[in-house]
Amino acid sequence: MKILVTGAKGFVGKNLVWELKNKGFPNIFEYDIDTDPKKLDEYTASCDFVFHLAGVNRPENEEEFMKGNFGFTTVLLDSLIKNENKAPVLITSSIHAEKDNAYGLSKRAGEDAIFEYGQNQGVKVLVYRLQNLFGKWCRPNYNSAVATFCHNIANDLPITINDENTIVPLVYIDDLMAEFLRALDGNENRGKKFCSVSPFYKVSLGRIVSLLRFYKESRKSLELADMDDEFSMKLYSTYLSYLSKKDFSYELDMKSDERGFFAEFLKTPERGQVSVNVSKPGITKGNHWHHTKNEKFLVVSGAGKILFRNINEDEIIEYDVSGEKMEVIDVPPGYTHSIVNTGETDLVTVIWVNEVFDSEKPDTYYLEV
Repeated sequence: MKILVTGAKGFVGKNLVWELKNKGFPNIFEYDIDTDPKKLDEYTASCDFVFHLAGVNRPENEEEFMKGNFGFTTVLLDSLIKNENKAPVLITSSIHAEKDNAYGLSKRAGEDAIFEYGQNQGVKVLVYRLQNLFGKWCRPNYNSAVATFCHNIANDLPITINDENTIVPLVYIDDLMAEFLRALDGNENRGKKFCSVSPFYKVSLGRIVSLLRFYKESRKSLELADMDDEFSMKLYSTYLSYLSKKDFSYELDMKSDERGFFAEFLKTPERGQVSVNVSKPGITKGNHWHHTKNEKFLVVSGAGKILFRNINEDEIIEYDVSGEKMEVIDVPPGYTHSIVNTGETDLVTVIWVNEVFDSEKPDTYYLEV
């Protein structure tokens, strides 16, 4: 299948081209503003499906709206007619097509041209009036508030909000890609006239900014976002894509002494926290128990023993652990426990605890195994 993508270097175009490649489509004709215009005739002569994504959002003057959003559409359609190509045509429009400003009028003119083309030529056409899009590779300070907020907050730049209670409808780029692939298979989500994408989210500007600031602060607080919230999960992925290339990493607070070190890694109020513990050869750590707090130990490097004793009994239970065997050890309440490095290298243990550490309520009591 040969697929023509106009606007291939734009936000939607780049995501679509890569998703088509991921799905194994080898013949993708990428057309953009810097492509040799002669290529359009070549591509429209043999393509089997057209994704018409090219358009103008922020021209230097309003006349360019009609030229970019309507004019090029007619050029594309004329080229298809010339080559007697009946391939389906999918076009991205905007919810702003309902407005009577220069941008909206140009988008509506493009829609009208597509519908007329489909009716006159007997060709299947699909018109998507898209909500505001967000996701990786969207250009900040252009036509997406989410992209601008992500970029500015990630890079310590100021943001401006006129009304934080303003609700914006949003569609995530991967959900749009899933719908486009369904459309390619003839299973588009079609209404009476327009096609649509689901899910879409209605979110206030205030909530978006609050979440983004939480994501930024989470590198210090170590607190994870609520991934049960689908929108928050997608926004977090989007935010990370705007990090400066020099800011991908961040250091953890290492509590070090002659025995080794301990560092908290991730925290969540709902599901506890994850830490990393490193013990030097011959070192024993622990020798304490908990009323309610419980832990999971996973040794990922080195060799050692984990010892348990019910605080009401004398029997000692031993587990040999090493990085050669991925084995999770549960630490029940009421058992004093310790971990001993019996090897010749550092013993590295990943520890999950069912609650975030609270210095006011540590629930930790010293008692040798």
